[in-house]
Amino acid sequence: MDKIAGVVGLGIMGGAMAKNLLEAGFKVYGFDVSEEAKARFVERGGELCGSPGAVADKADVVILSLPSVAALDEVTSGQSGLPTSSNKNLVAVEMSTMPVEAKQRAHDSLKAVGQTLLDCPVSGTGAQAWNKDLVVLGSGEEAAFKKCQAVFEGMSRKQFYIGPFSAGSKMKFLANLLVSIHNVAAAEAFALGQKAGLSADVIFDVLQDSAGTSRMFQIRGPQMVADDYTNVTATVKTHLKDLDIITDFAANNQVSAPVYQAAAQYYYAAYAMGRDMEDTASVCAVAEAMAGVKR
Repeated sequence: MDKIAGVVGLGIMGGAMAKNLLEAGFKVYGFDVSEEAKARFVERGGELCGSPGAVADKADVVILSLPSVAALDEVTSGQSGLPTSSNKNLVAVEMSTMPVEAKQRAHDSLKAVGQTLLDCPVSGTGAQAWNKDLVVLGSGEEAAFKKCQAVFEGMSRKQFYIGPFSAGSKMKFLANLLVSIHNVAAAEAFALGQKAGLSADVIFDVLQDSAGTSRMFQIRGPQMVADDYTNVTATVKTHLKDLDIITDFAANNQVSAPVYQAAAQYYYAAYAMGRDMEDTASVCAVAEAMAGVKR
C-alpha cells in the first residue's frame, strides 16, 4: 500500500500531524488558508494543494484538523470542498473538537456524494501532537477506520475504535472535561504552594513524581514554573469553544458536573484578563492573582 495521506488544516495540531506523517515516510498533501502554516508545511517536505477538493484528488485518507464549525462546513460542502473531488474511495477523518450536530452534517454531506467521514478526535495538546503523543478516539464505519490504521499509526501513539459515528466525540468531551479540571488543579497547587513559601520549581519537581500528579501537571507545569504562557499548545480562546461544547453535552444528558463547572470559571477569568491567546496553562496566573501571589 502506498504511504500517501492528506491533511486539511495545517495549524498547531494539523501541522504536527503532517510533520509526523512526513517523518514516518508518507507523502503528504495539504491545504490551509494561512500562508504561514502553508510555508511551514512546505519547509517540512509537504506538497501543497489549492483546495480541500484537490487534496482529496491526491489521497484516499484525508485528515481534517479545523478550527471552527464554519471551516468544517466549508471543507465538506463548500465550492472547493471535498465533495468537488471525484474520489469515491475518500475517507475523511475529522479530528477536531466540534459539536456532534456539526460533524453529523459534514458526514451527511460527504455521504451524499459517495465519500466517507469518520469522527476521530484526538486526546492531547499541541505539544503532544508534535511528539506523536496523541490518542485517536475513533468512531464511524469500522472498515473505514481500519483503512486509516497506517495513517493513524504515523501520527499518534495509540488508537481506539469506540463505536458508531459520534462515539469518538463523546469520549473526547469526557477527556476534555478531565483536562480542564486537572489543568486548574495544577494551577491551584502552584498558587497555594507559593503562597505558603515554596518555590515553583520545587513544587513541580516533587509533585510531578507524586501520587497527586497528572498528565496536565507534567505537561503544563513547566510553563507554570516559568510564568511564561507564550509557547502555545492550546489557546484559552480555543478552549472556551471546547468548554461551551462540554457544557451543552452535560446539560443535554442532564448531568450537572459541578467540579467541571467550577474549573471552567478559571478559563473565562483568563480570557477576561486578556490572556485569550496564551496557553491554557495561564490559568495558573489566574489562581496566583486570586491568591495574591507575587512573582
